[in-house]
Amino acid sequence: MLNEIEFVKPGDIEARSMEIIAGELGETHWKEPEFSVVRRCIHTSADFDYNVNLKFSEAACQRGIRALRSGADIVTDTRMAMSGINKGRLAEYGGQVHCFIDDETVIKEAKARGITRSAICMERGAAIKKPVIFAIGNAPTALIRLYELVESGAVWPELVIGVPVGFVNVVESKELFMRTGVPWIIAAGRKGGSNIAAAICNALLYYKDEVEI
Repeated sequence: MLNEIEFVKPGDIEARSMEIIAGELGETHWKEPEFSVVRRCIHTSADFDYNVNLKFSEAACQRGIRALRSGADIVTDTRMAMSGINKGRLAEYGGQVHCFIDDETVIKEAKARGITRSAICMERGAAIKKPVIFAIGNAPTALIRLYELVESGAVWPELVIGVPVGFVNVVESKELFMRTGVPWIIAAGRKGGSNIAAAICNALLYYKDEVEI
């Protein structure tokens, strides 16, 4: 069995993985920078369904890249997503990641109002006085609350990454957000997760070429 294992230097593993992904995908309709996002989601999950279920509003990736390079912050709904985002690269552009899920005031307010902490996290994110990208990988209630905030005019995100995972209101929350005029990247259907939200953020952060909108 050992003689069947391909030896790859540690520093080359990611590049080799991307080669394998591109080879298995074969010819694809994707263009850049969307293809970089799709590949990184597949790399993170080993799930080729993301070649089909990732949806992008017009120029969403370009707008996200531009916003990040201009110093936009990122708001996530989970600590897991926050930990997976390359904060060093983000800081080079002047941005930072926020996750308010463990904030004591958020915990108390969620209990008093009878809503999820994730929903209140979106309200906290909407109050940030600079350009913001929202990356939601777990809670459909966060995506629904963010939709309400957008519709009320309380916030206009630079980009919304809507990839909550699960069964209750997950599909509905994604379809709801796709009706807005805000730039969005959505994983249609039930699949997603905090790791996918972080992967999309990183794909945009790592993209090296110039982008035009």
